[in-house]
Amino acid sequence: MATLLGSESPCTGGKRRNCHSNIVTKFTASKITGQGISRGTQLPVGLLQERDKRAKWHGIPVLLQKLYESSHPNSDLSHAHSFLKVLSSQLSMEAMSFVTEDRKTAQESTFPNTHTFDLFGGVDLLVEILMRPTLTMQKKKPKMNDDLVKDCLSVLYNCCICTEGVTKSLAARDDFVLFLFTLMTNKKTFLQTATLIEDILGVKKEMIQLEGIPNLSGLVQSFDQQQLANFCRILSVTISEPDVGNDDKHTLLAKNAQQKRNASPSRAEVNQVTLLNIPGFIERLCKLATRKVSEATGANFLQELEDWYTWLDNALVLDALMQMATEEPEQSSTESSDESSLATSPLRHRLPQSMKIVHEIMYKVEVLYVLCVLLMGRQRNQVHKMLAEFRLIPGLNNLFDKLIWRKYTASNHVVHGQNENCDCSPEISFKIQFLRLLQSFSDHHENKYLLLNSQELNELSAISMKANIPEVEALVNTDRSLVCDGKKGLLTRILTVMKREPPDSSFRFWQARAVESFLRGATSYADQMFLLKRGLLEHILFCIIDSGCTSRDVLQSYFDLLGELMKFNIDAFKRFNKYVNTPEKFQTFLTQINSSLVDSNMLVRCIVLSLDRFESQTEDVKGECELFKHQFGDLDAGQEKSKIALLPQRPAGEGVCRKVPRLPAQQLPQSAALLAAPLPQQGQRQHLSRE
Repeated sequence: MATLLGSESPCTGGKRRNCHSNIVTKFTASKITGQGISRGTQLPVGLLQERDKRAKWHGIPVLLQKLYESSHPNSDLSHAHSFLKVLSSQLSMEAMSFVTEDRKTAQESTFPNTHTFDLFGGVDLLVEILMRPTLTMQKKKPKMNDDLVKDCLSVLYNCCICTEGVTKSLAARDDFVLFLFTLMTNKKTFLQTATLIEDILGVKKEMIQLEGIPNLSGLVQSFDQQQLANFCRILSVTISEPDVGNDDKHTLLAKNAQQKRNASPSRAEVNQVTLLNIPGFIERLCKLATRKVSEATGANFLQELEDWYTWLDNALVLDALMQMATEEPEQSSTESSDESSLATSPLRHRLPQSMKIVHEIMYKVEVLYVLCVLLMGRQRNQVHKMLAEFRLIPGLNNLFDKLIWRKYTASNHVVHGQNENCDCSPEISFKIQFLRLLQSFSDHHENKYLLLNSQELNELSAISMKANIPEVEALVNTDRSLVCDGKKGLLTRILTVMKREPPDSSFRFWQARAVESFLRGATSYADQMFLLKRGLLEHILFCIIDSGCTSRDVLQSYFDLLGELMKFNIDAFKRFNKYVNTPEKFQTFLTQINSSLVDSNMLVRCIVLSLDRFESQTEDVKGECELFKHQFGDLDAGQEKSKIALLPQRPAGEGVCRKVPRLPAQQLPQSAALLAAPLPQQGQRQHLSRE
């Protein structure tokens, strides 16, 4: 790769006849002056043109030479911009081919245009042009033309897409990475800057420290809602723990030991604290996540939406759409324009209704992911308090029917990317991220009762009163003004769609995890009965026994949920016995357990421990349920208690699906509850268009 360091070109202005005409005289002059050739564009024009014909450089070295000569400090950059436009048109066409069906053909090219551009120092030259205002000693920094900055950033991004190594070389320049954040203050260059930063941070070896960004708080507060949502794409890289690998050494037990050794917070955790200290940050994310969108109607909606999924299979198209929105005239007001600028944009009105929904969904996925990661961090209680105060859960509950789980959904019309085994449409990713957020929100936290409405909270109180047991303290302390509105709470809505889900749906896994997280922690009889009265146990048994489900991930999630639902609850065991009322059904259930012992181990332990407790309270309970008559390998309850006590708590945020349409839905490890379970791959980032 060429470098910008070194001497000035011998040909830096003046008339062409004064330049050395051949390479021999150039090398001779370098021996006399000590100023050698430092870049390919310093070669004679004639040599470059002659070689260009055979190497098929498409005139790029000559154009770069003209760009260099016209872009010196204090020069008029209008000429340089004209040369850059010509280069940009050549490189952008190549970049588009890399993210479309012609990608393979383009990659097989021996010398793509972007490779030639980088080879002759084009990447370094553009970095130098962009950062030139930072080198001046003047108090008032010179302002570069916005269009020139946009074209420089676009060319750099195209080079990152098409030429291996460019992104890593840019990521190694910390000064340039931090400088890019300063360009985000300009709305006209925000999109190109954000896209390039996201690509660079995705390959950077060391995670950037957000506190090192100049005036980060002011920068974030200056963003409108569109920019803030797009900025979340960048934040997702800076607050997620990096992938540690899949080998056997990285188990849950090993992670616990490592955390004890490393008491100091990681870079990701420091970045999370930095974000939480920005005034109004979480509140604005909650508003973005719960912002309403018009409901689409019409007979052709599904097909139209599917067509848009195909069109949005690469990130450049999303960026083009974002560009249309950001090119609207600046508005003076802040909050009012934040909420309505995109919705009232004339360009926005020209887009079909389905496209508006997809656009909003793609924003919300980014926001939900950031909130989910913050809920999994060390500052969890602080985040919980803020999310409750800003009514995130009631807001999502109001969006549930019209946006999150619409009646006419495209879930059954999935358009696959390069990996046809993963569902990577925006709507599917949005639903999965929504379920992961609920899982993280309610797991082992008293705020889980915010997922219910006031009537459902009263129902829990009535269950406790009827059973003559005290109400759970968390339930008593729940602020009724912060719970869900309407006839159903969010948890009940999840149960409703869970029962309607087709047998082969990938959502079953995530729905079961979300509901199970509500039951985790200290066993609550009222919580269990609340779900039992809504037919959850019968639904789980139907899926395990009668639906023909063969997915190990789904079966594991249902086994775990069943264990939490039945634990120490004799009424649940009686309901089990009522549903599994034939030897054939019981044998099918046992076959599912025996064929997946790793996945069903938590349920088996639940049964053993429950039997131990029941026998200590009553004389004989084995007649209450067939499960008590079956000896699960003659397990000893005392041994099981000690084993479970040694097991680490299952992390609340296993598995990641956050980027749309770039990242597919990942599945949890099948043995997540065991000591030998592989760790979740948090922080993993893939570009579907570049796999």
